[in-house]
Amino acid sequence: MSVNSIDVPPYAGPLPSVREVAAMIDHSLLRPELTREEVLAGLATARAYGAATVCVRPADVGLAVAELRGSGVAVGTVVGFPHGGATTATKVGETAELVAAGAAEIDMVIDIGRLRDGDAGHVEEQIAAVVAAAGGRPVKVILENWYLSDEQKVAGCAASERAGAAYVKTSTGFAGGGATAADVALMRHSVSPAVGVKAAGGVRTLDALLTLRELGATRFGATTTAAMLDDLAMRLASRREWAHRSGMEKRPPAGRR
Repeated sequence: MSVNSIDVPPYAGPLPSVREVAAMIDHSLLRPELTREEVLAGLATARAYGAATVCVRPADVGLAVAELRGSGVAVGTVVGFPHGGATTATKVGETAELVAAGAAEIDMVIDIGRLRDGDAGHVEEQIAAVVAAAGGRPVKVILENWYLSDEQKVAGCAASERAGAAYVKTSTGFAGGGATAADVALMRHSVSPAVGVKAAGGVRTLDALLTLRELGATRFGATTTAAMLDDLAMRLASRREWAHRSGMEKRPPAGRR
């Protein structure tokens, strides 16, 4: 399934560069129906736009590593995805296999039910085991906020940081809801500056991305990478043109200089 796009007002603040925003995007290629041809097209998009990573299905890691070698785009993948109900041993085994195949980043889904039970200790132990199996590679912990109360989200963030996670992440994009402004702000305040916040699920417009960035998101899972970055390039060009025209209008006539 696909969650609704985040509805936010048009963003009116300062615009970052295209390169800066591209470096915050994990281009997502996780839909179960994607063909090899569609995956290759997605990898080409990530390469062309200079995304931080592609986040691919586990079976596509080898293909992505081969296609993106030398591009500067890292390959990420998912563990325990999308439901999070696998055993710790299974998640650790997945992580070890995917790291061996060349994955540079791991997005893991927590045991959602155990967190809802109040067993944050088990959740923390499982995350720590995956972090160890990742061997120093960044682990992003997907809380799947749609199913959690605010108290549970805070507990999940705390467990993730104690376990050594590099990021806490809002959503898989396969539950009933995705990233929200309120959740991003809550997660940012629930972890130290050493831990990033990844917004995923419904981040389909540049306005949504820039709004969540202001609230503290430092990485984004997105399928509309090209559209968002093209939009940013057009807005930057439009602002430069406006500034140029405004400057011309303010210049005195040649004879009065």
